[in-house]
Amino acid sequence: MITPSKLQIGDCIGIVSTARKISKEELKPALQLLEKWGLQYVMGKTIGAEENQFAGHDDLRAEDFQKMMDDPKIKAIWCAKGGYGTVRILDKLDFSTLKKSPKWVIGYSDVTALHSHIHNLGIETLHAQILQNLENKSEETSASIKNILFGNPYKIDIESTAKLNRPGKAEGILVGGNLSLLYSLCGSNSALKTEGKILFIEDLDEYLYHVDRMMMNLKRNGMLQNLAGLIVGGMTDMHDSKIPFGKNAEEIVYDAVSEYNYPVCFNFPAGHIDDNRALILGRKIELDISKREITLSFKL
Repeated sequence: MITPSKLQIGDCIGIVSTARKISKEELKPALQLLEKWGLQYVMGKTIGAEENQFAGHDDLRAEDFQKMMDDPKIKAIWCAKGGYGTVRILDKLDFSTLKKSPKWVIGYSDVTALHSHIHNLGIETLHAQILQNLENKSEETSASIKNILFGNPYKIDIESTAKLNRPGKAEGILVGGNLSLLYSLCGSNSALKTEGKILFIEDLDEYLYHVDRMMMNLKRNGMLQNLAGLIVGGMTDMHDSKIPFGKNAEEIVYDAVSEYNYPVCFNFPAGHIDDNRALILGRKIELDISKREITLSFKL
């Protein structure tokens, strides 16, 4: 996998929205943080654009992202908002410039569509907080992004006593993102190949039976069988039906992988939660899950 170049003081970030609409006003606090980091930024035409719930028409969102990929002055592309819409522009994009001159693509949730597609091109991406609401996340959230972008040493070491954790050590390339997006990409050229890799999943605002449906789909597609390990982040604001499903989201995930022997951890600090640590997708990692602690180390 190719690692994009680290940023330097004075480098320029391209800011776009590949999915839902967002105003320039909403981004002001996050932009102030970028300035504190010594970075410049250019806002794409999608910021402030509007077509129903989207940040402008599909063509506009594709053109905006394409311009940021092709502009050599732009050293990283940071998605401003998630929601839904990124998958609608994937097939409109030409990644040839990105393959020649890789740059960080930053975001999570709906941005998983880009992460997965770019992973299959052999380039690392940054699963991290979108610009919207960055200022309201934990200090660790923004610090983790800054450390990775500027090439500083970075690992995640947390206390964890989640009862469903399956202790063990694993090594492999980190892949994944939002469960709903991974599910929706199955069968396409953006789908992940997970054999021998460590899979990360998280999700938001889903019915429990749908979580089960998605996990069964990943399982039937062979995406769970030969993992090196599984990391489960925030499974946030889940819903049950009038007739209860009988398991919570974590139990559903655990049930789907119960027959396999690799290490598994839950409640990892990444996803739609206040403490949304950055993850380098495509990077080889070491995962150590004990009864009271989880350590995730990124290999250089």
